[in-house]
Amino acid sequence: MSSSQATARIGQADPNYLVHLQAGTHPLVGDESAGLGGTDQGPPPFGFVLSGLVSCTAITLKMYMERKQWPAAEIEVTAVFQGKDEARFIRREVRVSAAGLGEAERKRLAEICERTPVTLFLKAASRIETTLV
Repeated sequence: MSSSQATARIGQADPNYLVHLQAGTHPLVGDESAGLGGTDQGPPPFGFVLSGLVSCTAITLKMYMERKQWPAAEIEVTAVFQGKDEARFIRREVRVSAAGLGEAERKRLAEICERTPVTLFLKAASRIETTLV
């Protein structure tokens, strides 16, 4: 897995929870909804977590299908947080539309979904070391 870096900055004059993000070379903004005191100018933090999961899933499936030389497909992945407190979980729905894709191939893709890098990371969690300077 490659190394990734992200930086978040909230300026003194920024409205409420608007955060300026830098993910590698890509500038982004995050925020909270108006109902939570934000200005809804970008996704909330868990929106980025889900975005990471769905993009990793779609990319991994496309790479796998290309490597196997399976038919080109349209891939759509949706994820949503469900439940609350300790009973929370992520529900992911994956749609793969490809002509000639059989049941055995679809079963294999479902197995691959469970082993994408972000899926494994979220299932196992990770130690976070924090330094406040």
